[in-house]
Amino acid sequence: MMSRPRRPQAQVIAKARSAKPDTGVWAAGLAVLLALMLALPVWADSHAATDSADAQDIINTHGYSFYGDLTYPQDYKNFSYVNPDAPKGGEISLGVVGTFDSMHPYTRKGRAGALSSMMYESLLGDGPTGASVPADVYGESYGLLAERLEYDEGKNWVIFYMRPEAQFSDGTPVTAYDIEFSHNLLLDEGLKSYADAVRQRIPKVEVIDDHTIKFHFTPGISRRSLIDQVGAVPAWSKAWYEKTGAGLNESRLEVSPGSGPYVIDSVDVNRRVVYKRNPDYWGADLPFNVGRNNFDQIRIEYFGDDTASFEAFKAGEYTFRRESDSKKWATGYDFPKVKSGAIKVENLPDGSPPTPAGIVFNLDSEPLKDRRVRQALALAFNFEWTNESLQHGLFKQRASFSQDTDVMANGLPKGAELELLQSLGDLVPPEMLNEPVVMPHTSSPERLLDRRNARTAMKLLDDAGWAVGDDGIRRNAAGKVLKLNFLFNSSASGTLSGVMENYVSNVKKLGVDITLEKVDSSQYTSRERDRDYDLVYDQYLTFLIAHTGLKQAYGSETSAFSLFNPAGLSSPLVDAIIDAGLNAQTSIEEKTALTALDRALRYEFFMMPVWYNPSHWVAYYDQYEHPETIPPFDLGYMDFWWYNQEKADALRASGALR
Repeated sequence: MMSRPRRPQAQVIAKARSAKPDTGVWAAGLAVLLALMLALPVWADSHAATDSADAQDIINTHGYSFYGDLTYPQDYKNFSYVNPDAPKGGEISLGVVGTFDSMHPYTRKGRAGALSSMMYESLLGDGPTGASVPADVYGESYGLLAERLEYDEGKNWVIFYMRPEAQFSDGTPVTAYDIEFSHNLLLDEGLKSYADAVRQRIPKVEVIDDHTIKFHFTPGISRRSLIDQVGAVPAWSKAWYEKTGAGLNESRLEVSPGSGPYVIDSVDVNRRVVYKRNPDYWGADLPFNVGRNNFDQIRIEYFGDDTASFEAFKAGEYTFRRESDSKKWATGYDFPKVKSGAIKVENLPDGSPPTPAGIVFNLDSEPLKDRRVRQALALAFNFEWTNESLQHGLFKQRASFSQDTDVMANGLPKGAELELLQSLGDLVPPEMLNEPVVMPHTSSPERLLDRRNARTAMKLLDDAGWAVGDDGIRRNAAGKVLKLNFLFNSSASGTLSGVMENYVSNVKKLGVDITLEKVDSSQYTSRERDRDYDLVYDQYLTFLIAHTGLKQAYGSETSAFSLFNPAGLSSPLVDAIIDAGLNAQTSIEEKTALTALDRALRYEFFMMPVWYNPSHWVAYYDQYEHPETIPPFDLGYMDFWWYNQEKADALRASGALR
């Protein structure tokens, strides 16, 4: 029911949301992971900084982290969690619930096919779904299209030195002009929230030669998410766009060539997408790629609902499934292929903080502008009953936007966090200083509607001016009915649908005229983008470091239109704390600000938290293998797992697979 966070620099790239295997919606632009930095010094060379009045050291390095520490040295051979001897070959196939009408993932128009961004690489590399690479550390990036970079000590500029051997799948070279073109195209035709933010921070791009590009950064702003931002821009072929006349902000099936290890093999709209390995991939032998990109083919099968998808998996129509439905996980995996061992079922550890998913309140909805109404609606949700009765006790209740991390707010603010909040003066409500951090309410698991919580909720609605009439429906003084629309994706799992139906039933018992409106994936995507709802089941990004993606998700400046802020949150308090995090000079100051941010977001109460799963639930035909230790920040089944031909042959000989 939840997806995992992505690397922070990927969050600000203008990617439309597209279908995700096993969950129905792939939020291709969302994420943050945990910092596990093993301090290795970045080699530096002293020069005079040309863009600064004062002489500064010039850092020349093979990778980037904000504080300058990199886990992997310049001569690293491969990432420590991969199997460098993993065989290449075979196919992995996945199931997706939903529809698609485009293979272009960088536009708001249309619904892009799953994995349609995986063909494109950037100067600093990431994984096939935008996941952090390497997956065993957080906040570090390493050169992919760029073999090295240099920047001044004050991070006023950065120069990337690109690998001259890099080429697109059509055989043309990837040059600095392509990077400049891609950067500018995102500004001209990408998401407005992205373009506005980048223009303010990156005033100039300079191509020095075919394989050298320099980005200049605006003086006097935070140095956060500057170098890693430009390092994450996808490389598109300038020549292809100019030849075809294609635009970025349009839905289409024909797409520009990428430079990545996979290319599109075939597309059957709403049925299947197949990607195949590019036999001429330029970067196959780079240390960055050793032990990775191991499958010859990645096949995506589309289904109308999760029931059909699950039955197809059991029949062998696809071979790897990430389970998100607790009922299926608890009771559905006792069929013959599991009992015989043809299908392996594993519960694998997940070290990344859970995605903040839950019921989001549209703060532009007139009734929901009153915090008391939102609190009353939240009290209608019974996590304890839901978890025991519908989810087999498999989930934990989420409280924080950075759950179970060292930046999760707890209790009363104290020490440096208290000092930071006090420094913000009247922006901080007194109760944030004097009361413990907002926690989700508790409920009795014995009945769906907790009577104590229901009484509290009804009083809150009364106090907010919504009185109960003779017909049991709440109206305000003007006689207007308290009527709400809850937008819901009909392709979601049956368990999630059941949870929300029960929640809506409880809300109705409070006298609220609420409708759970189930729409297909295409309508859901369109209406979600337009914020055509009062409530919606959605997600925000988690955070473990300060980065400018926080402004797109939680900031006021883009709140009216940001796709990453489904509530439309606009809070001067939150803005001030984000700025404090972006301007932090030490990791301690940064963590202090992020803890305060978690506290403030929970106080604003724009989302009703639900649950989280601390593990990966996976089932797959026993023809795949993975490292003994899964790295904390990515399951990596399309990245560093591999195919065992002997096991695959045995499955086919037994009839478990065709």
